[in-house]
Amino acid sequence: MQFIEALKLRNKLFILFILITLGLFAVGVMGSAYINSMKKNIDSLYFGSLIPITELNEVLQTYHYGLENTVYRLSDADISNAEAKLNIVNSLRFINKKWQSYMSHFKREDEVEYVEYVNVEILSINKYFTKILKALDNKTDMQNISIMTLEKRVAIIHQVLQKLINYETNVANYERQKFLSNYDSIIFQLGLILGIVILALLSISLYVFKSIQNDQTKLELASKKLKIVNKKLEYASYTDSLTSLHNRRYFNLIYDREVKRAKRNKNYITFMMLDIDYFKQYNDTYGHVEGDYALKSVAKVLQDTLKRPSDYVFRLGGEEFGVLLSDTDESHSARLADEIWAGIRAREIKHEGSKVNKYLTISIGVVCCIADDTLDDNILVSRADEMLYQAKERGRNRYVITTDLSAIISEGIKEKSI
Repeated sequence: MQFIEALKLRNKLFILFILITLGLFAVGVMGSAYINSMKKNIDSLYFGSLIPITELNEVLQTYHYGLENTVYRLSDADISNAEAKLNIVNSLRFINKKWQSYMSHFKREDEVEYVEYVNVEILSINKYFTKILKALDNKTDMQNISIMTLEKRVAIIHQVLQKLINYETNVANYERQKFLSNYDSIIFQLGLILGIVILALLSISLYVFKSIQNDQTKLELASKKLKIVNKKLEYASYTDSLTSLHNRRYFNLIYDREVKRAKRNKNYITFMMLDIDYFKQYNDTYGHVEGDYALKSVAKVLQDTLKRPSDYVFRLGGEEFGVLLSDTDESHSARLADEIWAGIRAREIKHEGSKVNKYLTISIGVVCCIADDTLDDNILVSRADEMLYQAKERGRNRYVITTDLSAIISEGIKEKSI
């Protein structure tokens, strides 16, 4: 019986395939008469306008971000001479390639003269950057380079290229209107033919798809179950099983994303590193079951204190926790650190093995700053670790906060303890 049903289904699908093939063939025959005229219009619109605009924009962007930005960074000593030279050489090579490609396209009589003028300007500014390359070869001090001259030259080429881009854009709009006027009539005729073919195919397809509906339903149910399982597995892979906090793997994923976002928006970003004081002695005194309870208690305080969607709490390993905050200034960060510190104390978890208090306490290292392009991706973690070390050196049971991202110094560091 199953073989017969499978055979019937195969025949239905084969008939559907034949009908679709015939229908498409009919559409192809009927539409072939319009292909040449459509091709001519599309070539004029796409190859005559879209590609040139793209190439000109790429040239313009390269002058700004490939050349001008490189010289800026070179004058500020943000990059080495070798790196700057490589950027300039690659940018000039890319500009020449794109400009030659643009020049090779069809040009109307009314634009030839201006294109030649643009070519002269490009050669002129390229000579300027070539001189910079020679200066780099001669190991000239580039920190004294005239930024005003650079900006003036780039502004001129920007104006010249932008005018050419505007011209190409206007041409594209004209060609588009011309194309649409012919396209509407063609679409109507093809649409009528397609409509007839589609209606015929739909009536056959409906019959065929009803035959395989049951199998499709089963497949969808299995797919949904698989998605649910995958989501659970993904959640488990990013979650600490003991505390239900995010784990280090999720931290590695979120940290880079949040730092880049803060850099992009020039927002405050805060990272806290927390460590339970004398946790080894706590385990030795009360056992690992109570130790797990202590870890869960600390996690609960963190979750109750940090409730914004942009507040991320992690168990980094052992008794070490991490907190990543976005758009939170120094005073707010200090207040949150104080609430966390006080929240742990308020739970009054006995700790006879502690040398600083009869109850369980934590030490917190906090670093808070406004993110910019100079912010190193790993500096927040290393500075928070240094502040945590400072908190431990000063007797634990406290938090230490800084906004200074340089080497360890006493200035700019604030702490709170009891």
